[in-house]
Amino acid sequence: MLDRHLHPRIKPALNRLACALDKPSITPDGLTLAGFAVGVLALPFLALGWYSAALVAIVINRLFDGLDGALARRRGLSDAGGFLDISLDFLFYALVPFGFALAAPVENALAAAWLLFAFIGTGSSFLAFAALGAKHDIDNPGYAHKSFYYLGGITEGTETILLFVLSCLFPSYFAVFAWIFGALCWLTTTTRIWSGYQTLKALKH
Repeated sequence: MLDRHLHPRIKPALNRLACALDKPSITPDGLTLAGFAVGVLALPFLALGWYSAALVAIVINRLFDGLDGALARRRGLSDAGGFLDISLDFLFYALVPFGFALAAPVENALAAAWLLFAFIGTGSSFLAFAALGAKHDIDNPGYAHKSFYYLGGITEGTETILLFVLSCLFPSYFAVFAWIFGALCWLTTTTRIWSGYQTLKALKH
């Protein structure tokens, strides 16, 4: 919901940073992998209850996620890079709830499972439509800078990162946040499936 409003505002800053990083030794895929490596550290940090350290890892991961795309746009977007980026993004999104479950199994495990269940809904509907949107060359004006079609919703990347940040700042409320956000994810999934189905059904074959 917030992605299409936030991206234009942070894009100039990311482009300036990407310009400074635009050197032969630095590649978009390299930034993707480096960002993921830092993001993976959030899992043991969360499991150990080191929430401040986990928050730093999460923020750095998201910064690199923006920088790899900005650098790729300077060099030329590639399908391989887009595939790598989205695959590692979804793995990162899954490891954070798992980390909170490890941190406090009794309090958090069920809520984390609910959140991961909800992420399956948003992720599968997102990726399924992205594949068919590309197949049919469906215009994607809201996210023209992306490698493939982005089907929006109430819970997108910005909202998910906000959830992770709030959970690290207020870890005792993770379960409450997860139950609420999971419900919003299912609302997003429902609207994506409905709008995606109607869009594809209306296409002329």
